[in-house]
Amino acid sequence: MKFISTDATPKEVGPYSQGVLTGGMLYTSGQVGLNANGKLAGDDVKAQTKQVLINLLETVKAAGGSLEDIIKTTVYLRDINDFITMNTVYAEFFGNHKPARSTVAVAGLPIGVKILVDCIAQPSNYV
Repeated sequence: MKFISTDATPKEVGPYSQGVLTGGMLYTSGQVGLNANGKLAGDDVKAQTKQVLINLLETVKAAGGSLEDIIKTTVYLRDINDFITMNTVYAEFFGNHKPARSTVAVAGLPIGVKILVDCIAQPSNYV
């Protein structure tokens, strides 16, 4: 088992890893819309979704993977009414690559963000 960390994403704020690589599979922790400096990408779900997906991809890259290695995502939305906006950004980000996905609405998220996403990937060049 290897713990994955990268300076390209916000630092962990608790007792967890950005990702765990085991058996050739990467399991990421949930990412929020903070940039690497710890600043919120914006107040709207569009900006936060884009930053969340960038953060996930950076974690996958740190484990030796790429966008195409992402197998499954789980999206947590504070407001299900943000689904269409999130889905538009998500579709643009992933393009023709379409990992399995679950999307759920939740009562609250850390630091009042609008979205949190985690993923499972199989990095083709895992470290």
